[in-house]
Parts: sequence; C-alpha cells; structure tokens
Amino acid sequence: MQASTHLIKGNLEVKISKRRDLPCFREFKERKSTLTRNLCIRRGSICSGLTSGAVSMGAELARARDNVETVARSLIKFRSVKAQASGGDVEDLAPINPHETSTGTVLPFVGVACLGAILFGYHLGVVNGALDYLSKDLGIAQNAVMQGWVVSTLLAAAAVGSFTGGALADKFGRTRTFQLDAIPLIIGAVLTAIAQNVQTMIIGRLLAGIGIGITSAIVPLYISEISPTDIRGALGSVNQLFICIGILAALVAGLPLSRSPVWWRGMFGLAVIPSILLALGMTYSPESPRWLFQQGKISEAEKSIGTLYGKERVPEVMYELRTAGQGSTEPEAGWIDLFSKRYWKVVSVGAALFFFQQFAGINAVVYYSTAVFRSAGIASDVAASALVGASNVFGTVIASSLMDRQGRKSLLITSFSGMGASMLLLSLSFTWKVLAPYSGILAVVGTVLYVLSFSLGAGPVPALLLPEIFASRIRAKAVALSLCMHWVRNQCSVFGIRRRLSSCCLVYGW
Repeated sequence: MQASTHLIKGNLEVKISKRRDLPCFREFKERKSTLTRNLCIRRGSICSGLTSGAVSMGAELARARDNVETVARSLIKFRSVKAQASGGDVEDLAPINPHETSTGTVLPFVGVACLGAILFGYHLGVVNGALDYLSKDLGIAQNAVMQGWVVSTLLAAAAVGSFTGGALADKFGRTRTFQLDAIPLIIGAVLTAIAQNVQTMIIGRLLAGIGIGITSAIVPLYISEISPTDIRGALGSVNQLFICIGILAALVAGLPLSRSPVWWRGMFGLAVIPSILLALGMTYSPESPRWLFQQGKISEAEKSIGTLYGKERVPEVMYELRTAGQGSTEPEAGWIDLFSKRYWKVVSVGAALFFFQQFAGINAVVYYSTAVFRSAGIASDVAASALVGASNVFGTVIASSLMDRQGRKSLLITSFSGMGASMLLLSLSFTWKVLAPYSGILAVVGTVLYVLSFSLGAGPVPALLLPEIFASRIRAKAVALSLCMHWVRNQCSVFGIRRRLSSCCLVYGW
C-alpha cells in the first residue's frame, strides 16, 4: 500500500506545472494537499477513508488533466501568433485559421488574384513562338539586337513595376492596386497586337512589363493575407502554378502560327481578356483584412473578414489582428537598413536565390525554346515547346505536394542537380558527332527534364521562402530588392542568350 501511495503522489507531482500562478494550478495544489492528508497509512492497517479518497483523487486528476490541456491549448494558440524571423525579430503574423467550412469562400478570390499570375506567365511566354513571325512583319528579321529589345523591354519594365507594386499596394490597398494595374496590362496588350512598327511594339511591351512587375509583387501578398493558416502554404504555391499555366497557355496559343503567320497579333491580343476579368473580379473581391486594420478601417475589416471566413469568425480574427499588431513595436525599416549588420546576410540569401534561379538558364527555355527546336530540325517546334510548358506545370504540382514534407533546402539541391545533368545532356547532343542523328530527340528530352527539374525546386521555392526568412519590418523592401534582382538578371540573360544563339546558328549552320 505504501507503493500505491507513492505512485499516487508521483502522479500528482507530474500534473503540477511550473506555471503555479495560474488559477487552475493553484486550485489543483490545494486539492492535492487536502487529498494527501486523507491518506492514513499505518503499519499493517489502512484507514477506512483510503478507498473513497483514492476514487475522489482519480476524479480530481482527470479534472486537473482537462484544465492542463485547456491551458496548454491556450498557450499554443498564443505562441502561434509570434514567430522568429531574421535578426531575432518577433514576427507579427496573425494566425487566421477559420474552420474548414469557410475556406470555400476564400478560393474564388484567390482565383481572381491568380489571373494576375496567369498574365505574368503569358506575357513572358508569348514571345517564344511569335518572335520570328512578328520580326518578319515588323522588318527586324535580320536584326538580333532589335529582337532582343522586343524581349527585354518587358523585363526592364517589370523590374520597375516590382519596385512600385508594394508601395502602391500599401497606399491604395490590394484590390485597388489590381484594378489600377489592369490599365497598363490592357493598353500594352492592345498596342502589341496592332503594332505596325517596332517602336509601337516596344512601347506596348514596356507597359505590359510594368503591369506584370506589379502583379509579381501583389499577387502573393494578397493571397497570403486572405488565406487561412492551415492552407496558406498550399495557396502560396498556387501563384507559381498559375504562372506556369500562363506560360503554357502562351505556348499553346502559338500552335496555329504554322498555318496562319499573322496569328501572332491574336496571341498578344488574347492578353486583354484576363486583364479585363482581373479588373472586374477585384471590384467584387474583399480587401485584405490586415491592410484595412492597419489603416484603422475597423468596420471595413470586419466586413471583409465576414465575407472571407463567415460572420461567426469576425471576433476571433479581429482579436488575432490586434494581438499581431502588438507583436513588434519597431518602425518599418528603410532601404539602408537592408544592408545593416543585422539584416545583410538574410537579404543576401534572398537576392542570391533569385539570382541563381535566373543564372541557371531558364530564360533560354522560356523565350527561345521554339527557335532552338527549329534549329535542331524539330518539325513541330511549337508543339515541342508546348510539351515543355506542360512539364513545367506538372513539376510545379508535384513540388506543391512535396514542399512541406521534403523541405525547401532538399528540393533546391535536387532541382539544381537535375538542371545541371539535363543541360549536360542537351549540350552533348549538339557537340558529340556520334549523337548527331539523335540531336533533335535529345534536345527535346534534355529540355523537358531541365524544365521539370526547375519546376521541382528552383522555380517555386524562392518565392515561397522569402516571406519565411524576412522579418516583417524589412519584408516589403527585401522582397522588392530580391524581385528586382530576378528581373535584372533575367534581362541580362536575354541579350547573352540571343547573341549565343545567333553565333551557334552561324557555327553549326542551323
């Protein structure tokens, strides 16, 4: 019986938390003392109250366990409001976590925002199949420099747009910025479709570039701010998926070019449709609750929360937003702060991710895969490029399912390793004479494997990783700097790729 007594006391001691200041623990301690005094253990005999005391003690233990679990859940919920980021900053991430039944209301608005991601990918890929045809119509077929300008103007303008997108979103709100962004997207698409000279084409590409630069900044921002916590990671990868879908749509749209060379105008004109749908859709989409709360528009924030998650979730989400607002008292960082001792390492990591993403050569596929396949003797060059785009979409879907299970780092290592191996295969197919009879097939296989490897890690991971490694006070500017590195490196690649492609055509007689 002494062993039983010690066991009961031991169980009581385990249930007592270090947080003795909580009411439930104080009550439990008092009851434990009372119950312990009722144990009358004597040599060879046991007091008559032991049995009833043990039964009562079991009930008290169950009650205490429930109290402990309730407190633990409260503590976990409170701790989920704050997360550690770069430089030891305490993050102000409100864990918006509605019930699963309310996520159906969020998805349509995410779909509307993804129209911007589709336009992003479409404008990047539309020039792939159309470049040779528009060059003939505009009289620049023999001018590789002007062709490079047609491609790279979009990228230079996108770098400017990515810088201004965050500032516009902070000033006018997320939905209004989407509507404003539709203006250059629509005008740019119309100008490129009706262009009779290269100057008009470049102006149209310039406006379209500003538009997709802004969308590259605000689409992931809007999605992350309206998404519930439990599906935020999945919806975050949707942005990259729809960019790939946009590229694929541009490649598929080029299939009629072989029968109708003037169809390139229709390809550029098709971009007007999603631009108009984006502007109209954002008219009926709710504004970001976080932005409304930061602007002091409490009633509008509550209305937006009710639309996204249901009216029953308004008090909880508003409490979380208020709690998040108290998480960090530091002012927003300036541009100089990004290079301070506190932040320069993490900012360098973010910029390097996008630098090496573009340095790995993905631009050669996105912009010139059709020209490369045609040079290699592939009869259905546009169809082969469409196959490459499909592999990009497929790889992104696979990456979305592996992102949380395999981790970002392992996906990046696998992705870059696969890209290197496939590029080696592609280069050998053009340089080894023994492989010359199979160069066309190997070119397609190597390119498909390259794009598949890219979409498994190097494509989606950088955009998902940046919000996770940047502290809230530097996030907007650090993301803008990283995206600028993306667009600048992208633009530099275009001229180099076009120059090398022209040299290869002369050397190998393509």
